[in-house]
Amino acid sequence: MRVLFVHSEEDPPSVEKPVLIQERVQFGISYISAMLGREGHLTSLAVLTREDPEVLLREVESFDPGLVCFTGVYTEYLFLREVVRSLKRKRPDLFTVLGGPHATLRPLDCARESDFDAVCVGEGEFPALELVEQLEAGKYPSNIPNLVIKRPDGSLEVNPPRPFLEDLDTLPFPDRDMWRRWLAIPDSRPSVLVGRGCPFACTYCSNHAIRRAAPGKYVRLRDPAKVVEELRDLKMRQPNVGEVYLEVETLGVDIDWALELCEKLKDFNKELETPIFFGSNLRITPGRDYSRLFQALAECNFKFINMGLESGSERIRREVLKRNYSNRDFIKAVRTAREFGLQVGIYNLVGLPTETRREFMETVKVNRICQPDWFLLSVFFPYPGTELYETCKELGLLKGPLDHELERRKPVLDLPGFSKLEIAACRTLFPLMVYGGHRPLREVLWLVTMAQVYSDKRLIRLYQRWEGLRRRARRSRGKVEEEKGPA
Repeated sequence: MRVLFVHSEEDPPSVEKPVLIQERVQFGISYISAMLGREGHLTSLAVLTREDPEVLLREVESFDPGLVCFTGVYTEYLFLREVVRSLKRKRPDLFTVLGGPHATLRPLDCARESDFDAVCVGEGEFPALELVEQLEAGKYPSNIPNLVIKRPDGSLEVNPPRPFLEDLDTLPFPDRDMWRRWLAIPDSRPSVLVGRGCPFACTYCSNHAIRRAAPGKYVRLRDPAKVVEELRDLKMRQPNVGEVYLEVETLGVDIDWALELCEKLKDFNKELETPIFFGSNLRITPGRDYSRLFQALAECNFKFINMGLESGSERIRREVLKRNYSNRDFIKAVRTAREFGLQVGIYNLVGLPTETRREFMETVKVNRICQPDWFLLSVFFPYPGTELYETCKELGLLKGPLDHELERRKPVLDLPGFSKLEIAACRTLFPLMVYGGHRPLREVLWLVTMAQVYSDKRLIRLYQRWEGLRRRARRSRGKVEEEKGPA
């Protein structure tokens, strides 16, 4: 059977190449595509943009699928809901299914208010396979665990969840080939998934809700030997790959596993003429000494580690976010990483419920002390289905529909002690607040400029056109030099 997957990008670098880098590759549909491919089905991918949503109809006409699978977070779901409505008007025969975080958090809402024929709750590999098999057999789908199915009479068939897949290594490696034609920078750094699920219950994140969507073990880690096997496969397919991001909620979930992974990575790099660099995530826990882990990371060629501070206010972290570590714990971990030569990136949030400007300056203070090699400052967005969304409702902070344009880059909450205008200004000026006096002024002003650019749709489009011209010029120069040959 032919199955078309649909992904959407809000701010694409171009309509023709809407996925900027390999780290934007969506693992969920990549694994499902690989699973279906292993069973002999044909799959393809359509990447949609606001500028050209009609690309879906063109892909449907050329590929002729029997099933179309969509995925998206809440803000993308609102766009996809309109896309599938238009598709069903022209192709009512096509069976469509929606998956992703928002579908898992609000499956009944998605099924009732949209034209999707089914909604997938939780992991989709085996539900998708069962769905394809039933459709291929000419049946109207029914009794498929994890799926909410819209019956022909309009009623909903709500099927029970299946347990989380315990052994991730039974899955085939994700389908990266389906993304190649859509990538603006195909030789960019790829990611390899090394685990699923998070042991923590941060209120702003969907993990605490998704873990309740199905029975079974939620936090699962891959066999380090299988991770290396996938890296070998990746290196064979992309010989020029020099750096890989190891995607996991936190490397610290199981230190013994992380140390074993480091040993396998070290042995793998010995096979290569040019070793691969690695990077990953780490969630800080109170009172832990990370020296042993960071030493192992350095020895297996880790280049950097990302850590989530989120807020420098210990009150905000403890009472609002449920992240229980001290600023001292965080600063110590950063300094320990640097002792072993690791670069450190810091994730931050601004505009959190009950946050004041004074408390945000505590975030600035911790970042100034740590001087991260890079940072990410996101504006808090209350995703429906999360605990912090409900908190926002209780506090009366949600006045009317959520403005989802420029999600996590534009303030959506007007806080009593922190206005939207102040939040926006803090996001733009954060590089100056953190790096002022520590880095060259020219570099700091460039970071401030880019923060402003990415909070304005018109500026984003202008910048992306300029970047696209620069990339094309570089490629053209490279071809000319290649044709000339060595001097």
